[in-house]
Amino acid sequence: MAQRSTIEWTDATWNPVTGCTRVSPGCKHCYAARMAKRLQAMGVRQYHNGFQVTTHQEILDAPLRWRKPRTVFVNSMSDLFHEAIPLEFVQRTFDVMQRASWHLFQVLTKRPEVAVARAGAPPWPPNVWIGTSVENADYLERIRILRAVPARLRFLSLEPLLGPISELPLADVDWVIGGGESGPRARPMNEEWVKEIRDQCVAAGVPFFFKQWGGVNKKRTGRILDGRTWGQVPSPPTDHAHVTASAT
Repeated sequence: MAQRSTIEWTDATWNPVTGCTRVSPGCKHCYAARMAKRLQAMGVRQYHNGFQVTTHQEILDAPLRWRKPRTVFVNSMSDLFHEAIPLEFVQRTFDVMQRASWHLFQVLTKRPEVAVARAGAPPWPPNVWIGTSVENADYLERIRILRAVPARLRFLSLEPLLGPISELPLADVDWVIGGGESGPRARPMNEEWVKEIRDQCVAAGVPFFFKQWGGVNKKRTGRILDGRTWGQVPSPPTDHAHVTASAT
Protein backbone atom coordinates (compact mmCIF):
# COMPACT_ATOMS: atom_id res chain seq x y z
CA MET A 1 0.00 0.00 0.00
CA ALA A 2 3.06 2.27 0.25
CA GLN A 3 5.82 1.63 -2.23
CA ARG A 4 8.42 3.09 -4.53
CA SER A 5 6.89 4.27 -7.75
CA THR A 6 7.73 3.96 -11.43
CA ILE A 7 5.76 7.17 -12.08
CA GLU A 8 8.35 9.56 -13.49
CA TRP A 9 7.41 12.63 -11.45
CA THR A 10 7.36 11.12 -7.97
CA ASP A 11 9.39 8.83 -5.72
CA ALA A 12 6.75 6.79 -3.95
CA THR A 13 3.02 6.19 -3.71
CA TRP A 14 0.95 6.04 -0.54
CA ASN A 15 -2.63 4.80 -0.71
CA PRO A 16 -4.53 5.28 2.54
CA VAL A 17 -7.62 5.17 0.30
CA THR A 18 -8.31 2.96 -2.72
CA GLY A 19 -11.19 3.08 -5.16
CA CYS A 20 -12.92 5.89 -7.01
CA THR A 21 -15.72 6.70 -9.48
CA ARG A 22 -15.54 8.18 -12.96
CA VAL A 23 -16.33 11.88 -13.32
CA SER A 24 -15.09 12.90 -16.79
CA PRO A 25 -13.70 11.53 -20.09
CA GLY A 26 -10.18 11.21 -18.70
CA CYS A 27 -11.48 8.47 -16.40
CA LYS A 28 -12.78 6.25 -19.20
CA HIS A 29 -9.79 3.90 -19.27
CA CYS A 30 -8.65 4.47 -15.69
CA TYR A 31 -5.41 2.59 -14.99
CA ALA A 32 -6.23 2.43 -11.27
CA ALA A 33 -9.57 0.71 -11.89
CA ARG A 34 -7.86 -1.79 -14.17
CA MET A 35 -5.11 -2.46 -11.63
CA ALA A 36 -7.57 -2.75 -8.71
CA LYS A 37 -9.52 -5.42 -10.57
CA ARG A 38 -6.31 -7.36 -11.18
CA LEU A 39 -5.21 -7.09 -7.54
CA GLN A 40 -8.63 -8.18 -6.34
CA ALA A 41 -8.40 -11.29 -8.52
CA MET A 42 -4.96 -11.98 -7.03
CA GLY A 43 -6.46 -11.91 -3.55
CA VAL A 44 -4.65 -8.80 -2.32
CA ARG A 45 -6.39 -7.98 0.95
CA GLN A 46 -6.58 -4.21 0.46
CA TYR A 47 -8.53 -4.72 -2.76
CA HIS A 48 -11.19 -7.11 -1.51
CA ASN A 49 -13.71 -4.38 -2.43
CA GLY A 50 -12.26 -4.02 -5.90
CA PHE A 51 -12.47 -0.37 -6.94
CA GLN A 52 -15.05 0.69 -4.38
CA VAL A 53 -13.90 3.58 -2.19
CA THR A 54 -12.23 1.99 0.83
CA THR A 55 -10.14 3.59 3.59
CA HIS A 56 -7.12 1.81 5.05
CA GLN A 57 -6.40 3.07 8.54
CA GLU A 58 -3.71 0.45 9.04
CA ILE A 59 -1.29 2.26 6.72
CA LEU A 60 -2.04 5.86 7.65
CA ASP A 61 1.19 6.24 9.60
CA ALA A 62 3.45 4.66 6.94
CA PRO A 63 5.18 7.93 5.89
CA LEU A 64 6.22 8.52 9.50
CA ARG A 65 8.34 5.38 9.27
CA TRP A 66 10.14 6.48 6.09
CA ARG A 67 13.17 8.30 7.45
CA LYS A 68 14.70 9.27 4.09
CA PRO A 69 12.89 12.26 2.50
CA ARG A 70 10.70 11.32 -0.46
CA THR A 71 8.29 12.94 -2.86
CA VAL A 72 5.07 11.02 -2.29
CA PHE A 73 2.06 10.76 -4.61
CA VAL A 74 -0.95 10.48 -2.32
CA ASN A 75 -3.69 8.06 -3.39
CA SER A 76 -2.47 7.03 -6.81
CA MET A 77 -5.32 4.50 -6.61
CA SER A 78 -8.02 6.93 -5.50
CA ASP A 79 -8.84 10.61 -4.94
CA LEU A 80 -8.40 12.05 -1.44
CA PHE A 81 -11.28 14.43 -2.11
CA HIS A 82 -13.80 11.85 -3.24
CA GLU A 83 -17.15 12.66 -1.68
CA ALA A 84 -17.42 9.20 -0.12
CA ILE A 85 -14.31 9.62 2.05
CA PRO A 86 -15.25 10.77 5.57
CA LEU A 87 -13.95 14.21 6.49
CA GLU A 88 -12.47 12.75 9.68
CA PHE A 89 -10.29 10.40 7.61
CA VAL A 90 -9.14 13.25 5.38
CA GLN A 91 -8.19 15.22 8.49
CA ARG A 92 -6.19 12.29 9.83
CA THR A 93 -4.39 11.96 6.50
CA PHE A 94 -3.44 15.63 6.61
CA ASP A 95 -2.25 15.25 10.18
CA VAL A 96 0.16 12.51 9.09
CA MET A 97 1.44 14.60 6.18
CA GLN A 98 2.03 17.56 8.47
CA ARG A 99 3.88 15.43 11.01
CA ALA A 100 5.98 13.81 8.25
CA SER A 101 7.38 17.22 7.37
CA TRP A 102 10.57 15.86 5.79
CA HIS A 103 8.55 14.50 2.83
CA LEU A 104 6.79 16.34 0.01
CA PHE A 105 3.26 15.09 -0.65
CA GLN A 106 1.53 15.46 -4.02
CA VAL A 107 -2.26 15.35 -3.83
CA LEU A 108 -3.95 15.11 -7.24
CA THR A 109 -7.71 15.43 -7.57
CA LYS A 110 -10.42 15.71 -10.20
CA ARG A 111 -12.61 17.25 -7.48
CA PRO A 112 -10.99 20.59 -6.61
CA GLU A 113 -14.38 21.93 -5.51
CA VAL A 114 -14.39 19.37 -2.68
CA ALA A 115 -10.83 20.34 -1.77
CA VAL A 116 -11.95 23.96 -1.49
CA ALA A 117 -15.00 23.04 0.58
CA ARG A 118 -12.85 21.05 2.97
CA ALA A 119 -9.83 23.35 2.93
CA GLY A 120 -10.79 24.99 6.19
CA ALA A 121 -10.95 21.65 8.01
CA PRO A 122 -7.45 20.23 7.60
CA PRO A 123 -4.67 22.82 7.99
CA TRP A 124 -2.73 22.93 4.73
CA PRO A 125 0.93 22.16 5.50
CA PRO A 126 3.64 23.75 3.30
CA ASN A 127 4.92 20.29 2.32
CA VAL A 128 1.59 19.30 0.71
CA TRP A 129 1.12 20.23 -2.95
CA ILE A 130 -2.31 20.24 -4.59
CA GLY A 131 -2.97 19.43 -8.23
CA THR A 132 -5.91 18.85 -10.51
CA SER A 133 -6.34 16.81 -13.69
CA VAL A 134 -7.47 18.54 -16.88
CA GLU A 135 -7.82 16.32 -19.94
CA ASN A 136 -9.10 18.91 -22.43
CA ALA A 137 -10.35 22.47 -22.67
CA ASP A 138 -13.80 21.51 -21.36
CA TYR A 139 -12.39 21.14 -17.84
CA LEU A 140 -10.42 24.36 -17.43
CA GLU A 141 -12.83 25.39 -14.67
CA ARG A 142 -10.99 22.98 -12.39
CA ILE A 143 -7.95 25.26 -12.59
CA ARG A 144 -9.93 28.31 -11.48
CA ILE A 145 -11.29 26.35 -8.53
CA LEU A 146 -7.83 25.03 -7.67
CA ARG A 147 -6.58 28.57 -7.09
CA ALA A 148 -8.85 28.82 -4.04
CA VAL A 149 -7.08 25.95 -2.26
CA PRO A 150 -4.65 27.45 0.30
CA ALA A 151 -1.71 25.26 -0.71
CA ARG A 152 1.85 26.54 -1.06
CA LEU A 153 2.21 24.96 -4.50
CA ARG A 154 -0.39 24.11 -7.17
CA PHE A 155 0.12 21.88 -10.19
CA LEU A 156 -1.75 20.53 -13.20
CA SER A 157 -1.81 17.03 -14.64
CA LEU A 158 -2.80 17.24 -18.31
CA GLU A 159 -2.91 13.47 -18.62
CA PRO A 160 -4.36 11.76 -20.44
CA LEU A 161 -4.35 14.73 -22.80
CA LEU A 162 -7.39 14.21 -25.01
CA GLY A 163 -7.56 17.48 -26.91
CA PRO A 164 -5.86 20.82 -27.52
CA ILE A 165 -5.73 23.48 -24.81
CA SER A 166 -4.85 26.66 -26.64
CA GLU A 167 -5.38 29.05 -23.73
CA LEU A 168 -4.10 27.34 -20.61
CA PRO A 169 -4.64 29.62 -17.58
CA LEU A 170 -1.31 29.49 -15.77
CA ALA A 171 -1.73 32.25 -13.20
CA ASP A 172 -0.97 30.82 -9.72
CA VAL A 173 0.06 27.51 -11.30
CA ASP A 174 3.54 26.32 -10.30
CA TRP A 175 3.98 23.15 -12.36
CA VAL A 176 2.45 21.41 -15.39
CA ILE A 177 2.66 17.69 -16.17
CA GLY A 178 1.55 16.49 -19.60
CA GLY A 179 1.23 13.11 -21.21
CA GLY A 180 -0.70 10.71 -23.38
CA GLU A 181 -2.93 7.84 -22.37
CA SER A 182 -1.40 4.38 -22.09
CA GLY A 183 -2.84 0.89 -22.00
CA PRO A 184 -4.69 -1.50 -24.30
CA ARG A 185 -7.34 1.02 -25.41
CA ALA A 186 -5.26 4.19 -25.30
CA ARG A 187 -6.69 7.16 -27.15
CA PRO A 188 -4.23 9.03 -29.39
CA MET A 189 -2.57 12.32 -28.47
CA ASN A 190 -1.60 14.85 -31.11
CA GLU A 191 2.00 16.07 -30.99
CA GLU A 192 0.90 19.65 -31.62
CA TRP A 193 -1.26 19.59 -28.46
CA VAL A 194 1.81 18.83 -26.39
CA LYS A 195 4.04 21.40 -28.08
CA GLU A 196 1.42 24.10 -27.66
CA ILE A 197 1.19 23.40 -23.92
CA ARG A 198 4.98 23.23 -23.59
CA ASP A 199 5.34 26.57 -25.36
CA GLN A 200 2.75 28.21 -23.09
CA CYS A 201 4.61 26.96 -20.02
CA VAL A 202 7.96 28.22 -21.34
CA ALA A 203 6.47 31.64 -22.10
CA ALA A 204 4.95 31.86 -18.60
CA GLY A 205 8.04 30.54 -16.82
CA VAL A 206 6.16 27.52 -15.45
CA PRO A 207 8.13 24.24 -15.14
CA PHE A 208 6.92 21.63 -17.65
CA PHE A 209 7.24 17.88 -17.23
CA PHE A 210 6.45 15.67 -20.21
CA LYS A 211 5.68 12.23 -18.84
CA GLN A 212 4.99 10.06 -21.90
CA TRP A 213 3.60 9.75 -25.40
CA GLY A 214 1.60 6.77 -24.17
CA GLY A 215 -0.09 4.25 -26.42
CA VAL A 216 -0.28 0.48 -26.09
CA ASN A 217 3.45 0.26 -25.40
CA LYS A 218 4.49 3.41 -23.54
CA LYS A 219 8.08 2.21 -23.09
CA ARG A 220 8.51 2.00 -26.85
CA THR A 221 7.03 5.45 -27.54
CA GLY A 222 9.04 7.01 -24.69
CA ARG A 223 8.98 10.66 -23.64
CA ILE A 224 11.28 12.53 -26.04
CA LEU A 225 9.81 15.83 -27.24
CA ASP A 226 11.66 17.86 -29.88
CA GLY A 227 14.82 15.84 -29.36
CA ARG A 228 15.00 16.04 -25.57
CA THR A 229 13.27 15.12 -22.36
CA TRP A 230 11.31 17.74 -20.44
CA GLY A 231 11.62 16.88 -16.77
CA GLN A 232 11.33 20.26 -15.11
CA VAL A 233 10.04 20.36 -11.54
CA PRO A 234 9.26 23.31 -9.27
CA SER A 235 11.57 24.34 -6.48
CA PRO A 236 10.16 23.52 -3.04
CA PRO A 237 9.40 26.33 -0.58
CA THR A 238 12.64 27.78 0.79
CA ASP A 239 11.59 26.97 4.35
CA HIS A 240 11.31 23.25 3.57
CA ALA A 241 14.29 20.91 3.77
CA HIS A 242 13.34 18.50 0.99
CA VAL A 243 15.11 19.01 -2.35
CA THR A 244 13.49 17.88 -5.59
CA ALA A 245 15.24 16.71 -8.75
CA SER A 246 16.63 19.37 -11.04
CA ALA A 247 15.21 20.05 -14.48
CA THR A 248 16.58 18.09 -17.41
